[in-house]
Amino acid sequence: MATQNSGKMGKTKRSTDDLINGAVSQQQDWHERRRSFARIFLHSLNVFAKPNPQKKVVGKPAVKSGSAELNTQKTKDNRSVLHEYWFPILCAFIVVFVTIWVLFNHIRTNTTVYTSTIPEPVVRTVPAQLKTPMFDIVRVGENGTIVVAGRWHKNKSVSVFMNQKLVATIMTDKNGEFVYAPTHALAAGNYTIYLMDVDAKIKSADKAFIYVSDAGVDASVSLLMTKSGSTVLQAPTMLRDGDLSVSKIDYLDNGRLVITGDGLPRLRVSFTLNDTVLGTAKVSDYKHFGLGADVDELIPGNDYTLNVRMHDGDGNIIATVSHTFTMPQMTGDDDTYYTVRRGDCLWIIARNFMRRGVLFSVIAARNNIENPDLIFPKQKLNIPVQSKK
Repeated sequence: MATQNSGKMGKTKRSTDDLINGAVSQQQDWHERRRSFARIFLHSLNVFAKPNPQKKVVGKPAVKSGSAELNTQKTKDNRSVLHEYWFPILCAFIVVFVTIWVLFNHIRTNTTVYTSTIPEPVVRTVPAQLKTPMFDIVRVGENGTIVVAGRWHKNKSVSVFMNQKLVATIMTDKNGEFVYAPTHALAAGNYTIYLMDVDAKIKSADKAFIYVSDAGVDASVSLLMTKSGSTVLQAPTMLRDGDLSVSKIDYLDNGRLVITGDGLPRLRVSFTLNDTVLGTAKVSDYKHFGLGADVDELIPGNDYTLNVRMHDGDGNIIATVSHTFTMPQMTGDDDTYYTVRRGDCLWIIARNFMRRGVLFSVIAARNNIENPDLIFPKQKLNIPVQSKK
């Protein structure tokens, strides 16, 4: 039994030794191959790094200087140097070429101007000859708020006066620009604004006029008032009934037609009678306008159309009121009645029936009219005239 066991143990040991020896042999072979590859690689690098040492030729006599054989030897040596150092020389040429290319492109990039299709924002600077603060924008916003923007010298304090009262002091920026935009709303009405330099007490040459309408921003107006006239900065975009109205049309004894009415402050109104231009007038700060124009004789019984138009700053028509009336026929009856038509007024009725427009008050008194400017279509009036003799 012992002998059999010993045999088995010996077999096991010899098998283990064989496995270990095989693994060690494989490892040594792998290391040898790695060392061989490293020697080949390093040898290749050494070829490019330096030339091989000159081999001595045994048995050859020395060559004397100046002989043909010496020249031939030198040529061979030069070729040998080029052969040994061709790779470093090629690398040097490549480096020099890349350096020149980079420098050339760098200089060309710096000297090339590229233009964009999108224009750059223009920063407006304050001209040196600007003598007073000036307005750029004056607008009425929603709910009666306003925005006032302007220019003056950079880093200067500008005071804003509204209806002769100081309301704000603002510092201009590095471009000389400033903005005044209060958050509180202004009550409906008229406002006149001017600017003043705080330090030098220089008052703006121009003024801004604002009309804040109780109907909102669509019916509000802003203007720039200069020595040469007024420029509309913000015109109304939507009007309501009553923003333009005619209160009286008077035809005087001397053949002059007088029209009065109401409109939006500072805007212009024009007048035509049967397509004949009568003239223009400017609405006052209190919303009133008036025009007197010489016209041809108005023939009793004929129809006439008076057009009153209100214009914005560009001359566009933003509102029109038309009045069509028939010139009343004159009668001589003691008891004369007249039925009012649309567009009539007591002055014209008195002018035609009583030959003097100033007698309209007599007609008003006879008919118990408290407001002579207020008569209604189809209203029947008693005209106190005398019979012809």
